[in-house]
Amino acid sequence: MADHMRLGKVDGSHSLSFSCGDLPVDDAVLAAGHEPNGYFWEGVARYAAPELVLQLELDSEAGMFCAYGGRGVLEELQRLLRPYLTDARRLATLVRDAEAAGFTFDD
Repeated sequence: MADHMRLGKVDGSHSLSFSCGDLPVDDAVLAAGHEPNGYFWEGVARYAAPELVLQLELDSEAGMFCAYGGRGVLEELQRLLRPYLTDARRLATLVRDAEAAGFTFDD
């Protein structure tokens, strides 16, 4: 299985990023009424791992998800997000659950 995420270090700062718009789950994102962009994926991170996101700086764009922070926190976020990037059914369930709970994706 391809790992779409990149965990790296630039200028002393750790980052986790991945390109948007060419992921295996893009059709599921669109079917749920959302845009498969970095802002949508920030919403997934905020809903799935709110305690981790509080420890990070999110800096996404339309074509990319990006988070900066401590390596350990980013590794945990990577572990939590990885299944959603490739499993359309899992992602659709997360979106339905989030919206049922009143969560709004900002995409």
